[in-house]
Amino acid sequence: MTAPVICFGQQPCGIFPRRFLYAKFATARRLQAEMGGRIVFFYHDSDHDPRETQTTVRHRKTDEPLTLNFAFENKTQRKYSPLYLKRIPAGWQATTARQLPAFVPPCWVEAFKQVGAPLVADFCLEMYRRMGLLEGIEVIRSSDPAVRRAACPIGDHFVDVPHHGEIVRARCINGALQLHEGGDSMLTLPPCTYEAAQISPTRDSRLKWMQSVVHCTHYIAGMGEQAYLNRADAPDIQFVNREPIDRSDEAYTDTPS
Repeated sequence: MTAPVICFGQQPCGIFPRRFLYAKFATARRLQAEMGGRIVFFYHDSDHDPRETQTTVRHRKTDEPLTLNFAFENKTQRKYSPLYLKRIPAGWQATTARQLPAFVPPCWVEAFKQVGAPLVADFCLEMYRRMGLLEGIEVIRSSDPAVRRAACPIGDHFVDVPHHGEIVRARCINGALQLHEGGDSMLTLPPCTYEAAQISPTRDSRLKWMQSVVHCTHYIAGMGEQAYLNRADAPDIQFVNREPIDRSDEAYTDTPS
């Protein structure tokens, strides 16, 4: 029998990971302890939504919430560039670090200060690694050109293309590349040629695209994913609900026991 491949997917979801992501890690480790195999974290860093990295922490004495996020170098980059290409401006890390001692344990303040990544998705991944969450886990990134070239063709997709001096993630709609400007307004970009290494999936095509590369046997689905996943796209997968966790949308900042 083939050894189990236990997978879960997530965008970069906070400077400190949101608690629902920690619950996926915990669920995966439980499954591995029960049946063996390996764990794959499908890191969807091709997403472009800056809201994905919002991080809510709570004051260690008053319990008041504070929402943090990255700063971005310009409006085009903030709104349209994929997370793996959003650059962090100089000074943001030091400014944020000065706020953290009132909200997170000292070990995570020091870990945060030591992260040296200049790009948003890299920064999140290195922070998760310093927190010990990635130990023994294989990370597959949706931004990796080799992954993109190996993935199956999909009709519903985004394309990374140049625009206003940045690389932006444009939605391919009826053959046209478009950026969502807000409301019903869409900006159509000039036609261009592109290849598989520039393509990333939409929410609805992500499972099929991911599975064509990962070939997992078990997939851990979050509460939101359960509402839109088309399980017919991957009939060979056994779906597992992630374990419940309180304050699921807030940051996970617990210290190791």
